Amino acid sequence: MKKSSSLIAAIISLILSTWLFAEEGNRPNILYVFTDDQSVRTLGCYSQSRDWVKTPNIDRLAEEGVRFARAYMGSWCLPSRLIALTGRHSYVAESMRMEGQYPGCEYDPEQLKFWPSHFRKHGYTTAQIGKWHTGTDTGFGRDWDYQVVWNRPRHIDNCWNYYFDQKIEVNGAPAIMVPGYATDNYTNWAVDYIKGATREKDKPWYLWLCYGAPHSDFEPAHRHRGEYKGVEVGVPADIYPPRPGKPEYMQDYIHWVEGPTGQPVCTYRKGLYGDTLQEFVQQYHETVLSLDEAVGRVMQALEETDQRENTLVVFSSDQGLAWGQHGYQTKLAAYDANILAPLIISMPSRFPSGTVVEPAVSHPDVIRTFFSVTKMPLPWEMHGHDLTPLLENSDAAWEHPALVSFTRPVWGQAAKNIPSKEIMFNGGRTTIPWYVSLSQGDRYKYIRTMVQGDMEQLYDTKADPEELTNLALDPGYKDLLLKMREATVAELERTDAPFVDTMPAVR
Repeated sequence: MKKSSSLIAAIISLILSTWLFAEEGNRPNILYVFTDDQSVRTLGCYSQSRDWVKTPNIDRLAEEGVRFARAYMGSWCLPSRLIALTGRHSYVAESMRMEGQYPGCEYDPEQLKFWPSHFRKHGYTTAQIGKWHTGTDTGFGRDWDYQVVWNRPRHIDNCWNYYFDQKIEVNGAPAIMVPGYATDNYTNWAVDYIKGATREKDKPWYLWLCYGAPHSDFEPAHRHRGEYKGVEVGVPADIYPPRPGKPEYMQDYIHWVEGPTGQPVCTYRKGLYGDTLQEFVQQYHETVLSLDEAVGRVMQALEETDQRENTLVVFSSDQGLAWGQHGYQTKLAAYDANILAPLIISMPSRFPSGTVVEPAVSHPDVIRTFFSVTKMPLPWEMHGHDLTPLLENSDAAWEHPALVSFTRPVWGQAAKNIPSKEIMFNGGRTTIPWYVSLSQGDRYKYIRTMVQGDMEQLYDTKADPEELTNLALDPGYKDLLLKMREATVAELERTDAPFVDTMPAVR
């Protein structure tokens, strides 16, 4: 009986200590650094980068944390941010819609709720700094206690000023024009917040720091211009058509042509230094240098204020960006060159440092992990899976698939009606059709476009990282193809995808 009483007392004590950690002052802060259009190729800590890439501060963050080799955060800016705000795949975002001139968009906050409001109700102070691209309603006072944002959907006349002279809204007030280099401005505001100048100091905090770099027009800070001049970039294997094993739409566009010196030249835009592939890659990578400095500054602020040990730091981007791969100079498409994003999670006081997770993960997993680390109850059913087992042991079993979708420009029940091929290609703003893509484990990736008669695609991303060989056309992979197809449908069903029953039949 005494043993039983002692066991009960021990259990009660454990429950109480857990509750106290969750409800009192030991709850961790979360700093979520979120960049825009940043490929893994831009970071020295990723194997895809060239040997001339210099990102010492972000590389140090990876050394002090867990780096994810295959992270799928979204297919473009807006839906990736929807996932970040809801913990759910963007295709269920009811009421979100494009409206008016791009990037105009709106949503109903009664139908589409964002989870930072839940953190506020449970004792956190929340902040968002930088780019906002999710409706004109930024949620100040509802989702955020502090907010300094460049509201792109509201200020259409200013929406392409990614780097200089931005209209900034502070805590819901009318916008004011702020000069200077945007990356540096955001960092200054973030450092002030971390140091306590613009927040309640007695509460744990969540800061979503949203940089606009290195989105086009890829403008490096003046201090970094020319730093990568003359670097060697190489020419992707399928920059020019034809592209064997790819769907028909992959054969019909040309973003690059061979220039007079043999260097690929972009067909539809001019860069800061010129229009060759080498000059664009130089410009793009130089834009990342200020981001690396920014990470160094916010990390220094955490260390100077003795908050490093109790702060979960996450570094990622909304998706990547192709430079010549498969002929592209864009994001959107389902290939790793277009959408594979960096993901680094660091909290050395709790998780091992310097480890690499190989299995594919997705953006909803990151948000679900925030709730796990803070021991916060979920406000609604989220689509992701807690990454804590992988953070604690990079070799832990991970059976969950990583899914990404592209349903531009509609979400929610409006996405149930898949547009015709003609509307997709002629009535939209892109030559890329709707698709879903599912990655499983550390190797295979499946792509299914929502165009009647289009071929499926299957890639071994370990043996074929450039995704040049479509294994769906190889009879030897028939069983694996069927398995990946079924797994994709199952994941769509699990996450209530509105179009799961209306997808065109596969070839």
